[in-house]
Parts: sequence; C-alpha cells; structure tokens
Amino acid sequence: MRALVTGATGFVGSHVVEALARRGDAVSVLARSADRAAPLAPFGVAVALGSLDDEPSLAAAVRDAEVVYHLAGLTAGTEADLQRVNVGGTHRLLRAVRAAAPGLARFVLVSSQAALGPSRPGERLSEGAPCHPLTAYGRSKLAGEEAVRAEAGIPWTIVRPPAVYGPRDREFLTMFAMIRRGVAPVFGAGAQQLSLVCAPDLADAIVRAGTTEGAAGRTYHAAHAEVVTTRELALAIGAALGRRPVIIPVPGAVATPIVSAIGAFAAARGRASVLNRDKMAEFLAPAWLLAVDAAARDLAWRAALGIAEGTRLTAEWYHRAGWLA
Repeated sequence: MRALVTGATGFVGSHVVEALARRGDAVSVLARSADRAAPLAPFGVAVALGSLDDEPSLAAAVRDAEVVYHLAGLTAGTEADLQRVNVGGTHRLLRAVRAAAPGLARFVLVSSQAALGPSRPGERLSEGAPCHPLTAYGRSKLAGEEAVRAEAGIPWTIVRPPAVYGPRDREFLTMFAMIRRGVAPVFGAGAQQLSLVCAPDLADAIVRAGTTEGAAGRTYHAAHAEVVTTRELALAIGAALGRRPVIIPVPGAVATPIVSAIGAFAAARGRASVLNRDKMAEFLAPAWLLAVDAAARDLAWRAALGIAEGTRLTAEWYHRAGWLA
C-alpha cells in the first residue's frame, strides 16, 4: 500500500515507518527538511517536504496515499500552541485529504491515553469510557479525536497508546540513566499503576489499525496486558541494566515545586518541557489503566513484549547507540 506518515521523524513515527517498510509498503513521510528525514533513508522512504501549517504542502503529500498515519504533534507547550498544532494541524490535514485524496482508504490518528484521563486503581478503562483529560496536552489530543470523528466521508481509526518506551526514545532515557547510576526517584510511594507499551508493539497496532477492514470508525487502546507500578517499572529497568536501584519516594508536595521550576526554566529559554506544573496532575494520579480487549478482538493484536522483555530490548539499544555510555 501507499502510506503517508506524519511525525515520522519522531520516536513512535520512526517505528511505524519501519513496520510499514517491513510489510513492503511504499512509504512517504512528511518532514520539514530532507535533513530531518535522513535517518529514515534505510527504510526507503520518499520525503514530502512540508508541515501541518502549510496546506498546499499537505495536499501534495496526501495526493497518492492510500492510508495516512497521523502522528505529528506537540507533547508540551502552552494551551494555545497545543491546540494550534494538535487540533488545527489535524483539521488542516483532514481538509487536504478531502481536497486531494477523496478516495483515501483510511486515516489513522494516533492519540494518547492523556485524552481519556486516569482510571481508578485496578480499573481498566475501555475505549467508550467518558474522557476526563487532566492537562492541556490531553485536552488537545481529545479535541483532535473529536475533529476526526466529526469528519464525514473519510474512513478513520483512532489508536490511543499509554506511555511509550523503547529503542530511540529520549523520554525514558533519563530514567534509565538514573537507574544505571543506582537511584530511582518515584512520585509518591511508587504505587501508581500504569499501562505501558513498547514502541515496536505499538507500531504493529497502528499499522493494523490502518489495514484491517473492520477497524474503520473505531477507537482502540494499544498497551501491554500487564499492569505495573512505577516502583515495579523502576525495578524492571534495573534488572535490564543489571542494577538493583534504590527507590527514592518523592512526595507530591516536594515534587510539585521542583517540576514547576523545571517547566518555568524551560519556558523562559523558549523551550517546552514535559516536566511542568500542568503535568503534575498526571504524575500524581493513582492509576492509568487501559482495557485492550477491542484491539485483540478486531485487530488480532496483542503486545508481544512485556515489561521485562521491553525494558531489556530498550537497554540493549541504548547501549549499542552509545546513549548509556
């Protein structure tokens, strides 16, 4: 199939490109420059120069596509910036599809568990659960979902992943690096319950969402079947690195001003950070659990990598890449 991937130069997007290339699909990627797309050259991609702000470039990029995988967006920033990119960019891409690719077979939006919001401990939320996002990022992702669902005439599928880790990821790298040094700070007592997913598994789910006939008009969660606490996650990373880290509980009252200061410092330097006051509500929620039955039923998808295997794969990649020297 002919596929266009937005956000292909990012962490998850690169795994989607790799999965599509393995299938033998003809893959185009939307990128602001050829240099940004250069690391994807081994996958044989074509580069469509443009951005979510540029509607003519979007129309040119989607013209020959049979499936569009939309992963581009911001993960941090002001509410206005997040709405402009994550919502406005989705609207512009949909308009481009209507104008230039009216016969598109599938539009796959990769959203986020942040659009749904946290769960109660032990409760896995289904795709139909009411959405209660806690942050500006979550609100922007939910609005992006609503834009897609409201679109008449374009077959769509939405995939909502939880926190994603794996090879090429820089967000979890900080945690791996601290644990390699023997310490693992965790919010609260480390009892927060999480659904997680490793990037190669998520990429498989995303590709299936774009190629499974009965998936049109549906939303799917893609996560490990297992539930881990933040303490168990730290210990799993330690095992993957051959270390037994000291778990350091960080109460919310202590963490909030530190994280807020990090976010404020980044903003003062013109950069956005995922560590900011707004995100503390997510960091301190007791549970983030997703039901994954629908993906198993409709997409024949289950995560192949559990937390032990996924963290080991990630640690091995970090070592090979020299990121954990």
